[in-house]
Amino acid sequence: MDAFATADQVWAGALIFARIGAILMLLPGFGEAYVSPRIRLSLALVLSLALWPMVAGSLPALPVSLGGMVGWLIREVTTGLMIGFLLRLLMAALSTAGEVMSLQTTLSFAQTANPLQAQPATTLAAFLTLFGVAMIFATNTHHLFIAGLLGSYDVVRPAAPLVIEDFTTLAIRTVSGSFLLGVQLAAPVIVFSIIFNLATGLVGRIMPQFQVFFVSTPLNVLFGLSIFALSLGVIGTVFIDRYRTMAGLFAGGSGG
Repeated sequence: MDAFATADQVWAGALIFARIGAILMLLPGFGEAYVSPRIRLSLALVLSLALWPMVAGSLPALPVSLGGMVGWLIREVTTGLMIGFLLRLLMAALSTAGEVMSLQTTLSFAQTANPLQAQPATTLAAFLTLFGVAMIFATNTHHLFIAGLLGSYDVVRPAAPLVIEDFTTLAIRTVSGSFLLGVQLAAPVIVFSIIFNLATGLVGRIMPQFQVFFVSTPLNVLFGLSIFALSLGVIGTVFIDRYRTMAGLFAGGSGG
């Protein structure tokens, strides 16, 4: 082994680090605000060194001008941000499910700090978001992230033209799919809320003197949270299955 790195080797490492570091900035669990930037940079450096022997042959040669170098680096950073953004978008399904459940159980006013978002969210939304991150690591789904880092070089080759339209189309589909998934995850509580509100309205019509809201509000919260707790296992299973499918789009390129 040489005692020093050549200019071509440094250039290849910089390109790999640009893409890997950008992806890790947005990956669930790795790119959260509570994770130290030094840890993310150290992990990106280690992964870049590990991937260098496998992807160095597909990287473009060292440009002769500074503008060419900056252009390639910006391209790799943009590619990494788009890939990480797609994997981050699906996490919005859990936040949507929590918000819908909170509206149905009259808990939408119970706001709390969400460590995965830059703004407060309802308690159920914050809980489901943290629950999703815990499920990703508990089911070893984060292993697909590492395989996807290598597979991304087959899906989006560094020397091939960067097709922004494909990423835009996939992002739109991911947003719509995450919203639909969030409503589906909240379906048990939605069905309960419809039946409960119909029953409450019927009691109010039959017995006008009865203080129906005084009695129904605590029952709505109690039964709604009970159904939420009973369906939590199904919520986690469905979400992880859908998330592994999304992560597999990139991990499949590496043969995983």
